[in-house]
Amino acid sequence: MLMLDEMLHRHLLSPQQHAEIRAWVRSARTPEGILQMPPALWRSLELASVLIGFDQEPGDA
Repeated sequence: MLMLDEMLHRHLLSPQQHAEIRAWVRSARTPEGILQMPPALWRSLELASVLIGFDQEPGDA
């Protein structure tokens, strides 16, 4: 959840997106459940992940 909070702090997610994604993750409880997230929320999370550099290896820029 810390990464979601960081995405909100950096304005990569709106407060509504943050709340909806957080609620989904908390209710899903399993990786399989999380993967069932609605497509619009999933796209928002993917874009924020790219913008924050979540997929980068340390030292990559």
